[in-house]
This record gives sequence, C-alpha cells and structure tokens, in this order.
Amino acid sequence: MARAAVFDVDGTLADTNHLHVVAWWEAFRQAGHRVTMHDIHRSVGLPGQDLVAHLLGDDRDTDQDATVDAAHKTLYATYFDRLPAFDQAGELLRALAAEGWRVVLATSAGGSELAALRRAIDADDAISTTSSADDVAEGKPAPDPVEQALALADVPAENAVFVGDTVWDMQAASRAGVRAVGLLCGGIPRTALEAAGAADVFDDPADLLARIATGPFAGR
Repeated sequence: MARAAVFDVDGTLADTNHLHVVAWWEAFRQAGHRVTMHDIHRSVGLPGQDLVAHLLGDDRDTDQDATVDAAHKTLYATYFDRLPAFDQAGELLRALAAEGWRVVLATSAGGSELAALRRAIDADDAISTTSSADDVAEGKPAPDPVEQALALADVPAENAVFVGDTVWDMQAASRAGVRAVGLLCGGIPRTALEAAGAADVFDDPADLLARIATGPFAGR
C-alpha cells in the first residue's frame, strides 16, 4: 500500500527560520512596530498575514497587514541565492523515496520562494509532489496543507508521517490524523512540540536519517 512522507520545509529541511525572523523584524520595524525576535521566532511557520495578526493582535491597524507581509517577502527574497539546507536533508528524502515512500512537501512557501528552497535541498528527484500556500485556502495550524499533500499523493492519513519543526506543524498534522514527527533544528523546544502533538522528536534530518530503520518510518 502506498505511503506518504510529508515534510515541512523552512526549519525542517532548510536552515531558514532565523532568516525569516530577521526579515520579519525589519518589516515590523519599517512599519513602526517593536516586536521581539523571540516572539517572531515562535510564530514562524504561520502564513504571513496570520503571523502579523498573531503578533500585533486584534486591535492593530489591519490596513498595514499586507504592507508588512510584502516587506517581509521582499527582505527574505534577498537570501534566495544562498538558502542553506540542513545536513543530509536531501539524502533523507532520497532514502525514503528509495524505500517506496511518496515524498511530499507541505509548506507555507510558494512561487519563487519555494523554488529557491527546492534548489537548496537539491532533491527534486525524490520529491513526488508539493502542497504550497498557493494550493490551500487556509495555512497551518489548519489541517488543509497536510490534507492537500495527502490528496496529491493519493495516500490515506493512516499511511502517512508528517515531519516539521513548529507547533503549527504538529497541530496541522494532528488535526489531519497524521503521525506528527518534530525536529529540534528549527529552534522550538521538545516540550512545546510534544505538547502540540509530536509523537516523536529528533534533532534534525541527519538524526532522522540515522534512525530510518528504527524510527517512525520503520515497519509502516
């Protein structure tokens, strides 16, 4: 029976969370808002305008939302030619594909940003399909991106594993009925990932690859 290995990208396969933090911090600063980098870091993984709403609250000037989101995109785009993949991220995807898993990316990134991330990971030969922000009405922590990934892979939730690095990832996977696996390389504590629904937690892609015969992908 077909199996799907669904992966978040930022902070999971690519070491980009802190680049997002800096870009968001500058975007907020330009709009006259003081938001701590710590708070921004804990919010990375939400779709752009959801992140703005989460950090600025309901009493904000909503007319600024699109401007702040656009500024973040422009600032982050300056890194597109040098986004770093985590060690052995591509090898992990290839190992799973070689074992018959349908590897799917489920990410809030889209368009040229997603293309830059895929270039960094350099494992297109192992990726079956991608569910991006362009494909769903609502992003994580809603289950939509994970459910869309499963639909594209034509795999039921019980035959899938989702790997991510944020509480939003864990919540989205859990709401979609998929086993959630957390990685610490995005900077979110183990306790937070487990509280959000992570069934397993590993250090990074290299750690998960080293445990591929005994971890969440074994015996499924």
